[in-house]
This record gives sequence, structure tokens and C-alpha cells, in this order.
Amino acid sequence: GVLSCGMLFSILEDITCGPPTAKGKKVLQEESSTSTWFRYLPPSILEFQPALRTLAQPIQGEQLRDTLQQWINTCKEDICQGVGTLLVYVCSLKGLAAIRDAVWDLLSTDSISQHWSSVCQQLLGRPLAVWEDFLQQLFLQRLQAITKDETEAIAVSSVQLLTSALKDLEDQNISLSTGTNPGSGQGVQYEFDVASFLWCESAGDLQSDAAWVSVAQRNQQQQRSGLAMKTQALTPCVQNFCSSLDAKLKSRLDDLQHYLPTLETGRESNPVSISSSGPSDVSASSFNRFTDSSAVEEALRGGCVSCIHHILKSIRSELAVAISGATPARLSSALFLARLCQSLGELCPNLKHCILGRHSRADATGSRTPRQGNKLGKSKMAAEVSPAQAEWKELKQELLSCSMEAYRIWSSALTKGLLGTFGAALHAEAAGAILTAATNWEDLEIQEETESGGSVTSKIRLPVQPSWFVQSLLFQLCVEVNRVGGHALPQPTLQELLQACLSQSLDQYQSLSALDFTKDGVFPMTQNRALQLLFDLRYLSTTLGSRLEDGKSPRPNQEPRFHKVCDWLEGFIDPFDLDVFTPPLNANLSRLTQRTSVLLGLLTGSEKQFSPRSSVTNSQEPYNILPLASSQIRFGLLPLSMSNSRRSKSSSIGVDASQNTHF
Repeated sequence: GVLSCGMLFSILEDITCGPPTAKGKKVLQEESSTSTWFRYLPPSILEFQPALRTLAQPIQGEQLRDTLQQWINTCKEDICQGVGTLLVYVCSLKGLAAIRDAVWDLLSTDSISQHWSSVCQQLLGRPLAVWEDFLQQLFLQRLQAITKDETEAIAVSSVQLLTSALKDLEDQNISLSTGTNPGSGQGVQYEFDVASFLWCESAGDLQSDAAWVSVAQRNQQQQRSGLAMKTQALTPCVQNFCSSLDAKLKSRLDDLQHYLPTLETGRESNPVSISSSGPSDVSASSFNRFTDSSAVEEALRGGCVSCIHHILKSIRSELAVAISGATPARLSSALFLARLCQSLGELCPNLKHCILGRHSRADATGSRTPRQGNKLGKSKMAAEVSPAQAEWKELKQELLSCSMEAYRIWSSALTKGLLGTFGAALHAEAAGAILTAATNWEDLEIQEETESGGSVTSKIRLPVQPSWFVQSLLFQLCVEVNRVGGHALPQPTLQELLQACLSQSLDQYQSLSALDFTKDGVFPMTQNRALQLLFDLRYLSTTLGSRLEDGKSPRPNQEPRFHKVCDWLEGFIDPFDLDVFTPPLNANLSRLTQRTSVLLGLLTGSEKQFSPRSSVTNSQEPYNILPLASSQIRFGLLPLSMSNSRRSKSSSIGVDASQNTHF
């Protein structure tokens, strides 16, 4: 259709209607009323009135629409160029959000929003969204650029902090080796000996309000007391790095909140759909400010993932250096990096918030709902895994993989050093060296039946202790594991360490079996030596294989190499003596394992050090087994205290006294 009326035709009619009348308007009417120099102009100019040479034809709608569209495109190009140039000077999301809100306020005024949609529909045949068509993409691009720059700066500063910490570790190791006074703080020293950090007391071990504030009333950040850090073997260097990274991520997260809708207190426990946020904005203004919230969170998520990948790349390069040469300083660095990767996801809660977005805080609040509600929605939540949750799970898996790789460097170097000393002592051929490794044997009297039906008493001597190099291997292994905080080591790492020690010790025994003991100059394999080596091998297999039985590794007693070496050693023992020696030898082995279970608890497992309290009083309990209290006391895992026995003894004495008095 055509546009036959409107403001344009009204103005033309007023100006070109002939001589000035009450209805007509002069061309320079407004200027003549405000300026004084108009009175010096001639009347021909002052009284000028234009006239139409042709009849004013109505404008075609399509022509007007095309002209307006060309003008809109020109304006869009100019706005994109001009506003985009000015947005470069905005360096924070808070400032960007303030400009966006100002635009929203301007477009929400009654003078603009009242007839905007109807005019656009009449002239263009479609709605014209100023924010979506002109400004939204500019703001989003600037937001992505700011987020990328800030997260890259966090990655660079974190790598610099990591390099500085590793340099301090190297300087500390040089100072310890030369005996000079270390220049770094005591926190770096704890990286070489985590046990000293665990057993030192500090003012921050307990919260100042721990006596009257329960754990349920604390948030995740407040629960991290010094004692909690020690239970996880998280050294001060690890804590400092994680707290620094977490603070930087928190500043990014706080800045981002200005650009996102604010969750109401009542709705905070439920995940809010970002696309439906702020429905009041749509009804009260021309656009919804928060339609791009998902893209905003995606920008922060991608920046944080890239930041962690950058840190992991630096960590892997350091681990590659540690693999090439396993010096004490590099092993300490590998352990530091292992603990860092292991705890990064836990000590940096804002990293999780940055990746999961608003849903992470909603889930954190919703996790405090009653158990029944969680149980009902468990299957539904398990089936719904968002892309952000999948990305967070993948990132945690990468951190865990890097941590296990670092632990593996340490465990392989430790195994190589300890088993080298063990192999040298096992292959010693000098009689003095073999006598030096000998330990205690015991004399046993056994009753044997003669052919005539009588019995004869004979004495036998059997080993009751492993060789010194076996005891040294296990004790040094336990010391080294304890030095790095063995209670907090991942179970797979400890199992791999024990499996490697057992496997390499079997290799040493196999290499010993390959020797020809009939040659001159080779110390012969006597029956007593074979008995001691058999006892050593079985004790090693029992101790190092106790944790492996619960894992996925095969049981050591089922390994063919173990049976092969045992058969080889039993070949040097008289078959009749072997039948006689086997029962008491097994008893000695069981008793020794029980006696050393607490000393070597890190290797054997704490669950094997306790047994439930037996109700049968006449049964003989094994050595070194601590009974647990059968009653429900406050600390149920503590051994049975003496107070219970004293109380039972006093009660029995009171009963006896009352009976004597009665009779």
C-alpha cells in the first residue's frame, strides 16, 4: 500500500499552503523568533514561502521500507564501528553491565517504548530490536575479549607462581645438601618432609570458634582448618598456590555476576533457566538483558578450562624433566606437583563455580535438603548430565591423571633405589656379608614317633626373623612413605608401589636362582641359608601383598614366579625336614606378621590392625591385635580403653563383697 498521510505531508501542507496564514508556517519562523539578526534581512527572505511545482504523490510502502532499511544498515555500520571502538576502553564486566543497563533504561522510557513497536511494524513490516540488532553482539564480543585476557593473565601469573615455588624447592635442596642456612621459609622445608608438617602444632590447627560452632553450620571454606589440611597432607606451598588461584578466580566470578541475573533467596536452591531469567524485563522494556547469559558463562568456562590446561602443560613439562633425572630436588618437585593436582579441584571451589556456573551454587544449596528428597530425585539427576558437568568431570580426570603420573615418578625412583640396595645384599657372596645379614633363630622341641611306636624328642632350629636387608627394605619403604604423608597417598599409588617392590624383589630372587652354586668361589646354598631365604620371601610376599589382595592386582601367592622361586629354595632342603619344618615355620611367619603389623601399618593396611572384641573370653587373641570397644562410644574406632576393664573389675569386686556380706 501507499502512505497517503502522515507527518511528512502535514509539514509540506503547512509550509506550501500559499501566503502565511494563521494555519501556515514560515520556513524561518523559529529562527526569527529567537535571533536578533533576522530584522536586518529583507522582507523577500523573511516572507519566503516555497511552492510545490508538482503534486505531492503518496510514497510507496516498499520504497519507504527499502530506503529505511538502507538507512538502518548504514547506521548499524557506523554504530558497530564507533561503539566497538569505544568499548575497547571498558576493561571490566561491571562497567560493561553498567552501560548495558543504561541502554536498557533509555529504551525502557515511555517516550520511546510506547509507540516503538507499532511504528516499526507500520514502516518496516517487522519489529526492530535496537539492542539485539545493533549492540548485543558488540557487548558480547567485548565481554569475551575481557574474559579471555583476564583468564590468560591468571594462567600466566599462576605459572610464574608455580615456577617460583619450584625454584624455592631447588634452592632449599641445595641448602640442605651443602648445610647452609636456607633462604626460603619453613613452608618449603615441609615439602621435603611432610611428616614434620603433620606433627608440628600451629595456632591455626583448630578454628577459634570450633567449640561452639558445629561443622554443619560452616560453609566449605570455613571447614578448612589447619588440622583438616594436615589430614590430607596438603602442605603450605600447595595451600598458598591454591588460595592464590582461587582468589583470582573469585574476582573474575564476582565481576561476572554484574552481567548475570541475580538469584532470589527463595529460588536459589533450584537451578534457574537462563533463557527465562528476568521475565519482567521483557514486559517492561524493549529487550531482555539476560538472554545471552549462557554465552557469558560459556566464555568464562572456556577461559578457565584453558587456564587450567595452560597450568597442566607447565606441570607436565616439569614432570618430563623429573623423569629424565630423578634427583632428590626433582622428586620433591614431583611430589609437590602431585599434591597440587590432587587438591586443585577441592581447594579452589571457585574453579568449580566458574565451570559449572550458576547451577553449582544452586546444587550446593540444594544438597542440604533432607535425605528423602535426594533419594527420590537421585535417579533423575543421575540421568541428566549437563555439558558443563561433563566438562568439569573431564577436567578433574585430567588433574587426577597428572597427579598419578607425578606420584608414579616418585614411586618408581623410590623402588629403584631401595631394591638396588636389597639386591646387592641378597647377591652378596662373602661369608662375612651373609653372616652380617643373619638374624635370630629359635630352638624348638618336637615329638617324633619311632618305628617301634615310641616317641623321641628332637630339637630343630628355625628362623623367626627375616634377614636384616629384608627388614631394612620394609622399614625404609615405610619411612619414605610416611615422609611424604602416606596416609593421604592415593590407594592406587600405594598399591602400585607395593606391587613394584614385590615384583622387583622377585626379579632379584630369580636372578639369584640363575647362579651356579657348584662353581668355585660361589658361596654354596646350604639348607639353613635356603630356609632363611624362603622365610624372607614368604614374609615379603605376605607384607607387600596384603594391600594388593583388596585391589585389582593378582594375589602375590598366585604369581607363578613366586611358586617357582619357592620350589627352587625348597629343593635345597631335605624333603623329610621340610615336612617337619613347615608347620612351625608357618606359625613363626604368622606371629611375625602380627607383631610387625603396626610398625609397618602403612604397608599392611590399617584395617588389619584391629579385630572386633570377641565374646569368648577363653579364646587366645593373636599378638598385637587391638580389640575394639563393642559398646557405642563417641570414638568407636579407638582401641578398647582401660576404663572399661577397670569398671568391670570394680563391679566384679563389688559383687563378691556383697555376696560375702550376705552369707
